[in-house]
Amino acid sequence: MIDSPSLPTHRKTFELQSLAETEALAAAVAGRAVMQDVIALSGGLGAGKTSFARGFIRARPGGDAIAEVPSPTFTLVQVYELSGAPVWHFDLYRLTKPEEAWELGIEEAFAEAISLIEWPDRLGALLPAARLDIELSPGAQGDARRATMTGHGSWAVRLESLNDD
Repeated sequence: MIDSPSLPTHRKTFELQSLAETEALAAAVAGRAVMQDVIALSGGLGAGKTSFARGFIRARPGGDAIAEVPSPTFTLVQVYELSGAPVWHFDLYRLTKPEEAWELGIEEAFAEAISLIEWPDRLGALLPAARLDIELSPGAQGDARRATMTGHGSWAVRLESLNDD
């Protein structure tokens, strides 16, 4: 993802040693997320994007009551009507052109929800400039991950306050 020259940015990297640490970071992000936020989850297959999204959704108010948070690989989008703000979880891996995202209701999600987007590069210029980019990559062993986060716009300030908690 390219930094937007007109928006403030802030970058942090987290070394996560386990799935529990990935979920804890997701919960910390979920606690800072507000309506109309876009969180772009990047990384190769198996990098932990869906695990991060699952931890995020379960940490939102009402999310602990959700029994299953599946990967939207085949449905392309899952909508979670949670307290405070709905969360739309997109997996855009199978999109062939950005305009196909309109058919998934992405415009509605941007306006009326929090959007978690796996494979955000598939959106091209449709990806909002004000967002939180999270690049996940496998760590040295097991469930270890590296999360490089770049906040654009208001996420730059919110990311500054995010610590390894």
